[in-house]
Order: sequence, then C-alpha cells, then structure tokens
Amino acid sequence: MSGDFLSRLLGMIVFASLMGWGGAALSRPFGGSVLAYTTIFGLVGALAGLTVTPYITIIPFRRVRRAVQRVPVHEILAIMVGLVVGLIVGALAALPLSLLPAPFGQFLPLAGAALFGYLGIVIMSLRRSDVINYIRPRVSELGVRSAGSAWRDMGGGVLLDTSVIIDGRIADIAQTGFVNGPLTVPNFVLNELQHIADSPEVLRRNRGRRGLELLNRLQKDSLAPVIITDLDVEGVHNVDDKLVVLAKQLRCPILTNDYNLNKVAELQGVTVLNINELANAVRAVYLPGEDLTLRIIQEGKERGQGVGYLDDGTMVVVEDGEAHIDDTVDTVVAKVLQTAAGRMIFARLRERK
Repeated sequence: MSGDFLSRLLGMIVFASLMGWGGAALSRPFGGSVLAYTTIFGLVGALAGLTVTPYITIIPFRRVRRAVQRVPVHEILAIMVGLVVGLIVGALAALPLSLLPAPFGQFLPLAGAALFGYLGIVIMSLRRSDVINYIRPRVSELGVRSAGSAWRDMGGGVLLDTSVIIDGRIADIAQTGFVNGPLTVPNFVLNELQHIADSPEVLRRNRGRRGLELLNRLQKDSLAPVIITDLDVEGVHNVDDKLVVLAKQLRCPILTNDYNLNKVAELQGVTVLNINELANAVRAVYLPGEDLTLRIIQEGKERGQGVGYLDDGTMVVVEDGEAHIDDTVDTVVAKVLQTAAGRMIFARLRERK
C-alpha cells in the first residue's frame, strides 16, 4: 500500500468525521434531519479529504525531504548540536525564571527555552566552519594516536613511499621474510600512484601502472601483510611531507629509495630504510688483489678503459679493457670505491703466465 493512498484514506476518514460532526451540529438550529446533514456533510468531507490531504501531508513532506537532502551533513550536525546546547542552556535558565511572579514565571521558561534553542541554531550555523576547523585537528590527532597504538599492537611495520613501490625490489625483499610487520600504504600514496598511472606521458604512465601492479603482487605473495590505510595528515599537501609527519605520529620507519625524502626524514628524527643502501650492503665484498672474471660491454670515460658489470649490478672499470669489448676477461681488483650511487670497482687485466 503506497503512502499517498494511505494518507488520502486517513484524510478522507478524518475530514468525513469532522464534517459529519459539524453537519450534525448545524442540523439543530436549522431544524433539519440529523442523518441527512451528517450524511451530506460527511460525503463532502470525504471528498475534501481525498483531494486536500496530499497537499498538507505527502507534498510538504517530499519538499522537506528534498530540502534536507540538499543540506550538507556538517550543516545538519551543526544545527542539531546548536539546538541541543541551546535547550540545555534554556533548561538551566528555566528554574530561576520559574521563580518570577505570575504571569512571568509561567511563560518565560518556555519562551527562554525557545529563544536559547533558536540562538544555538543560529550561532552554530554561522560559525560552523570555525567550530569544525577547531575540532577536526584534535579529533584527527586522537584518531591517529589510537590508530598508532593499534598499529604498534600489530607488531609495527613500515610506511611505503611511492618511489619504493614503483622501484619493485620491495616485492622480492618481502618474499624473503626480512621485513618484520605489516607494509603500510597510506591512501594518499595510493592516490599519487593512480595519478601517475593516469598521466598523459607514456613513461610516467607506465611507472604508475607498474607500481599498482606491484602492490597487487605484494598483497598476494608477500609474507608480511599489506595494509591500505586511510590515515591522513590535515593541513599538509605534499605526499613526502605527509609521510614524514605520519611516520612521526606512528613512530614507524619509512621504506624508500628517494634520496631527498631520506635526508628530510633523518633531519626530523624519522627512521628511514633505504632500498639502495640495503642493496649496497648485501653486495659481495671484493678486496684489492682478488680475481674477477667478467664481460666487458662498453668503453669507459677515460681513454683505453673498458666497463663491465657483475651479477649484482656493480660496475667494474677495467684499465686497458677497451680493446676487449664483448670479450670475457680475467681481471685483478685494484681499488674499490664506495660512492652515493653505489660501489664501483677498478681493475686491471690479469697478466697471463
């Protein structure tokens, strides 16, 4: 049964009853038949009820509902909070007002409650932005602290940066079980990845899609759980800055291979796990005088030099190796140089006996 039909039916009954009662009352002074007056007026009331009821029930209700749907949630919340606060103040003021002599003590408590309720609604509606801006950082900070406690209860973990996700080596590291605790990816990092994947530049778009694919792989294959969190930092727009602030609030490290983020985080006392530093640390150690066998693939910067690479990606510069490009040669380590970009080995051709 539809609401429109039900309201018309109830309206018909109410109007017919009222009009029938009015017709019975009019029959006495005019001297007519009570039954006739009641029947005629009841039928007129029923017809009026069927016609008029939607205009005083359903239609206004629909208009109010549409108006409420267009009002923002924060405005409705501000009105409700203002009304409650105003009514509480009105209730507190009602007791002293009720002690006033009549007739003031009779109507002033009710008038005061209505006035304070109205003032509460008006004040909260006009200053809702200021109130929300005042409350939101404190609620957000409380939520972050609670989330941080829950996060630490789970055994800790690390925050993943955009660069380390796109790099891809974290997937292999996670499969080995060296990462302890969950790999946490904030939503703002995920949004940046999606923005990169939607870039009109082909290279940038491919890097973003690679990052999204790697996240999917991490969720399926990683031994450490991968958590996508909606934790955010209010008032900060840059993704790297948000990561640093969030890491300080959660007291957790950031996993990255971004040199600038690494330095900024260290300056602010945040622990940083750098993939490049890990890769350099696990490379094999070569000492001067050790033998190396490698393939020379290109010429070096200096005249006569040849360049080859070890299996772990370490670059080896071979003196007088330019003449042996595309050949596999035996060399002797002369010097090992550690740079910010990684480890570099200088070697010379081994003399054949």
